[in-house]
Amino acid sequence: MNTEKILLVDDERAIRLAVRTALTREGMQVTEAADGSEALELLKKQQFHLVILDVMMEHVGGYDVLQAMRAAGDHTPVMMLSGKSDEMDQVLGLGFGADSYLTKPFHTAILIQTAKALIRRSQIYSQGAAGDAGIRKGPFTVDTLKMECLKNGEPLNFTAREMTLFRFLMEHPGQVFTKEQLYTQVWNEAVVDDNTITVYVKRIRNKIEDDPKQPRYLKTVRGIGYMLNV
Repeated sequence: MNTEKILLVDDERAIRLAVRTALTREGMQVTEAADGSEALELLKKQQFHLVILDVMMEHVGGYDVLQAMRAAGDHTPVMMLSGKSDEMDQVLGLGFGADSYLTKPFHTAILIQTAKALIRRSQIYSQGAAGDAGIRKGPFTVDTLKMECLKNGEPLNFTAREMTLFRFLMEHPGQVFTKEQLYTQVWNEAVVDDNTITVYVKRIRNKIEDDPKQPRYLKTVRGIGYMLNV
């Protein structure tokens, strides 16, 4: 298996040292950047399996880097690091297209586990189904070769995590899943974060529904969870 390449962006040298040491021990190759500007230059020149991105940096902050990546069509998984534990700050990061969010201080074992899960999910998705060009249900198509989702032939511009969740639902139309099941199946993690699922469902609805407040396709089954009606 190829060595996973990680871009680590943080203006605190001690944090970079601790994270780099932990990831290197896992056989990963770590490239460091001390600020957002340096990170953006590296992203133009290299491809990474994961970006670990500090939120609070001078001049060009983590959210600026994240927004620039997504605007450029770069769907590399992004793990945000922040000293803020406020829930709305986490929602903001997910809203910009982050795939995970860790609050400082964090245990390096949790960071490693999360990093591996994000990389694994991204690789599984990018491989697609062998010999399968896509999944078609109703007005939607998940093109597993081009790695994009379409509605009536028009791109939905999903982030990598949105595509993973939507593809899973497309593979199981009409089936109701609890938040716990979605988190386990899509995130491949045991600890369930209800807020994360809620944020991603809202974001997907905003992209697929004519009226997100009265969803036709991605339905809430009260007291249970969600289902894709196509």
